[in-house]
Amino acid sequence: MMRIGYNTNGLAHHSLPDAIKLLAALGYQSVAITIDHAALNPYEKGFERHLVETRLLLDDLNMSSVIETGGRFLLDPFYKHQPTLLSPPSSRPRRIEFLRHCIDIADALGSDCVSLWSGALPPGEARDNGFCRLIEGLHIILEYADRRHVKIGFEPEPGMLIDTMASFAELVERIDSPNLQLTLDIGHLHCLGESPIENHVRCWADQIVNVHIEDMKAGAHEHLMFGEGEIDFVPVLAALSEIDYQGGLHVELSRHSHTGPTTAKQAYSFLSSKTKSIGASGV
Repeated sequence: MMRIGYNTNGLAHHSLPDAIKLLAALGYQSVAITIDHAALNPYEKGFERHLVETRLLLDDLNMSSVIETGGRFLLDPFYKHQPTLLSPPSSRPRRIEFLRHCIDIADALGSDCVSLWSGALPPGEARDNGFCRLIEGLHIILEYADRRHVKIGFEPEPGMLIDTMASFAELVERIDSPNLQLTLDIGHLHCLGESPIENHVRCWADQIVNVHIEDMKAGAHEHLMFGEGEIDFVPVLAALSEIDYQGGLHVELSRHSHTGPTTAKQAYSFLSSKTKSIGASGV
C-alpha cells in the first residue's frame, strides 16, 4: 500500500513531535525523519527518551516512517553534509558511526529503511579511489544493518559520486547484498535527464524501498512545489501503482520550512488528488 509522506527537513522550525502530529492531521500516512539537531539527535542528552516517545507517537497515529541521513550540519558545523563515506580515513569513521546510530533508530521505530547517499567526490580524488572507499564503508554499514534487520535505501543524488541510475547499477553490481535497496528521487531523475521516469520505476521495481517526490526543472537541482517545475506526475504515480509499490511517497521540500504547514497541506492535496485520479490502491 503506497503511503503519502513528508520529510521533516521541510518542517525544520517544528519540533519532531509537532511535525508528526501536523502531518497526521493533514492526512499523511508516513514521515521521513531527517535526523538532525532537533530530530532524534543520537548525540543529545535525553535521546533514548525521545526515541521511545517517538515510537509511541507513530504507533498512536498509525504512521510509518523512514530514517533520512541528510542533516546538513549535524556532524560538522562548518561544512555541509561532511564527512561522507568518501571522506579521508581521518574523518570517515564519524559518518559510519552516525549511520550505525541511524540504523539503531530505524530498528527501534520499525522504520521501512535508512536512506543514505554516497557524498561528493573530494577535489582531486580519482573516481576509482572514491568507489573503493564507498564500497568499503557500505560493507560495514550493510553488515550492521543486516544484524538489525534494517534495509538501506541508497539514493542517487546530483553532484555526488553516485548520481545517476547507471552509476547506481554499477554500485549494485559491485556489492552483493539484498539489504542494498533504492531510494528513488523523482525530481533527481528529471534533473539529470533520466526520462521517461516511469521506465526507471518499472526497471527498479524490486529494489525501490523509499520514494522522494517533488517537482524540478531539467538541469537544475532545486526541489520545487508541484506545478512549479516540468514533471508530469500522472505516469510516474501510475507506474508506482502498477508495480504495487507499498512504501512511503515522501515529499521533499527542504527549503520550504518557513511555509511548512501551508506547503505540506498543498502537497498532500496535490498528491492525494493525483493518486485518486489514477485509482492508486491503498492511498
